[in-house]
Amino acid sequence: MPSVTTTRRASRTGAATASGRPVTSTPFLLLIALCTAATAANIYLAAPLLPLIAHDFGTVPTAVAWIASVAQFGYAAGLLFFAPLGDRVNRRPLVAGLSVGTTVALLAAAVAPGTAALAVAVFVAAAATVVPQLLVPLVAARAPADRRARHVAAVIAGLFTGIVAARVVGGLAGQAFGWRWVFAGSAVLTLVLGLATAFALPAERRTRTGALFAGVAELPGLLRRSPGLWRACLRQAGMFGAWSALWTSLALLLTGPSYGFSTATAGLFGLFGLTSSAVAPLAGGLVDRFGATRVVGTAFALAAVAVPLFWLGGQVLPALFAAAVLIHAALVASHVANQTIALTSTDSPATANTAYVVSGFAGGALASSVAGPAYGHWGWAGVSVVAGVWLLAGWVLTAGRRRR
Repeated sequence: MPSVTTTRRASRTGAATASGRPVTSTPFLLLIALCTAATAANIYLAAPLLPLIAHDFGTVPTAVAWIASVAQFGYAAGLLFFAPLGDRVNRRPLVAGLSVGTTVALLAAAVAPGTAALAVAVFVAAAATVVPQLLVPLVAARAPADRRARHVAAVIAGLFTGIVAARVVGGLAGQAFGWRWVFAGSAVLTLVLGLATAFALPAERRTRTGALFAGVAELPGLLRRSPGLWRACLRQAGMFGAWSALWTSLALLLTGPSYGFSTATAGLFGLFGLTSSAVAPLAGGLVDRFGATRVVGTAFALAAVAVPLFWLGGQVLPALFAAAVLIHAALVASHVANQTIALTSTDSPATANTAYVVSGFAGGALASSVAGPAYGHWGWAGVSVVAGVWLLAGWVLTAGRRRR
């Protein structure tokens, strides 16, 4: 990771993109945010479409709920192998290649003849759609030190906007045109924005030597040497796991007997996720001003209120509204704070970012994979318990580590 002096010097001289604009300029940040939104949406495309997919393949939604978990496991695998390359290879060809790979996999998902083929295509698409986590370390390294968290937050706002779009636009488009056209449309968007971003990235010279995937082997040692990174990973695994259990199962609740909404109406519920896009810049400013630890504690307190409200929301719709706002505010505040810690705690920001995001998505994938069966056996109350367990584990295990 560049020192503060180096980072400030880079911001003053304005390391330029291919188009001559500095990497921290507003147009460049906007392009990165848009690319991040489009690619992040690919991870969550399947979740709001589960009822439509189940109907098309002649089964029930709970029988295909695992496909949403497959996407998260795919993303975690892609992060493990591809994201550390940001410390070793030029990001331009890497971003372009991953964008093309994601496009091909999404098109394969659009024509999948069955659940197995769809799951494979979704896994590959999610594994290749790690472009946001190649861009966040770049933004963090080139931003002025006193505004680093705010610049990171701008990219994170794009990421969560993509998650919201996956549920809202995906649900509406799926209801209108069919779920296959949602995957096809996302393929086109991913290709256009991915290649545009690759073209705009600054030229880089890499001096690191060694095996191409050596960053994977460095992860255990990096975590041992950096307690701050270790805590950030575990905290976000708990927080993201709680969010994933609730959010990936929400379509089952809203389209089920409790509410009986259509897929399009259930998708509109994702508009509450816009809370995250509004909170991200605010969280970045709070981290810069008060420090990441205090922001993370506040985020966990908000989530601790949101989980019981989600349980109540199984029968009371306004409680579900309030819970959705709180859990998104908690998730994005925690993410901005923890990712800032991860990016500034070592001299290998891309590798550290890999450890952080893999931990978060592994926690999310495990929680959502447990939430599906929990919903089948115990209904929405079972999903709420899964979320509560993940949240409590993230906090308690982290506190214990700090005392030792």
